[in-house]
Amino acid sequence: MRQRSLIAITAALAAGALTLTACGSRDDKGGDSAAGGDTTVVIGVDAPLTGDLSALGLGIKNSVDLAAKQANEKKYVKGVTFKIEALDDQAQPSSGQQNATKLVADKNVLGVVGPLNSSVAESMQKVFDDAKLVQVSPANTNPALTQGPDWNGGTKKRPFNSYFRTATTDAIQGPFAAQYLFNDAKKKKVFVVDDKKTYGAGLAATFKAEFTKLGGKVAGEDHVNPETKDFSAVVTKIKNSGADVVYYGGEYPAAGPLSKQIKKAGAKIPLVGGDGIYSADFIKLSGKEGEGDLATSVGAPVETLPSAKEFVANYKAGGYKEAYEAYGGYSYDSAWSIIEAVKKVVDDNGGKLPEDARSKVLDAMKSVSFDGVTGKVAFDEFGDATNKQLTVYQYKGGNWAAVKSGTFSG
Repeated sequence: MRQRSLIAITAALAAGALTLTACGSRDDKGGDSAAGGDTTVVIGVDAPLTGDLSALGLGIKNSVDLAAKQANEKKYVKGVTFKIEALDDQAQPSSGQQNATKLVADKNVLGVVGPLNSSVAESMQKVFDDAKLVQVSPANTNPALTQGPDWNGGTKKRPFNSYFRTATTDAIQGPFAAQYLFNDAKKKKVFVVDDKKTYGAGLAATFKAEFTKLGGKVAGEDHVNPETKDFSAVVTKIKNSGADVVYYGGEYPAAGPLSKQIKKAGAKIPLVGGDGIYSADFIKLSGKEGEGDLATSVGAPVETLPSAKEFVANYKAGGYKEAYEAYGGYSYDSAWSIIEAVKKVVDDNGGKLPEDARSKVLDAMKSVSFDGVTGKVAFDEFGDATNKQLTVYQYKGGNWAAVKSGTFSG
């Protein structure tokens, strides 16, 4: 692993990185030349840093920040100092597109980590691809982002070569949840709800397809507006349906209140969702009524991985106010994939960034492979993570607890 003491990191930043940005002068390679000949490379971050989903977004930002600091402390890329530029998309596609345009305009930016939301990613992909600027999402799970709109019809075609992700997709996550509920939890009758957004609707569809394939029955289906926290109409339908489980395609700001209202209405059945509800904020929002609810999330629990011990310790030592949340390890690995690509480009060019650094970094990303916090980090021909691990978590005793890890067997 590439971790060092955060005391040393802080000292390195105080002595180097801060001086670099204050005193550096623009060079002809899109970087800032500083004393000692270092060049600044910016890793952009796009995530919801304010609003309902900010818990996840701030975990993403902090984890990328930690990766950049540790790369600098180790002087991992000769002659390069990394810094981050974090922009708030408020989980809105229009804001994400504006942020993408802003990051493209900064020649120092050689890679971007984010966004959180698949719908936001859709608005950013072409902007980055036109500029040959690498984008690595730690959280997007909609299959169409890498495999095209006909991915489920047997025709997979990568829409944008600059887009990569370290998270696995809903083509795996939805069916994984269906197999667990039908085979392990013995649930046979589900009510399916989604928020009609790219992520939620897509996840619910893949879950439903696998659940019915296994022999499960769909007791009913409905949609909700996640901005509305009164779900009494759909709750009544769920209660009267006879379902023994609810599957929700969406995120925790709506899932938490929906779960609470279902139980208070008298339907004592679990709500199950994907990585979009796997957050400490779901526990706060669903209250004691949410006990027993389930969520799937990408990868194995970070805390249980030997490869992640130093990340967890260094994140804590870093003094970040917010938890790294569901995507911290994946964000750290996303940032390191960019760092690894930059290193290859610099090494291949005699220790300097070339004029066409962005396109060279994009080419280098295709062959990036290293042992990261979340396991082996590498990408397939679509830019998808080769790591297909998933975990089922249950809300019990006031926290999320892992109940099963594995891969989808389809």
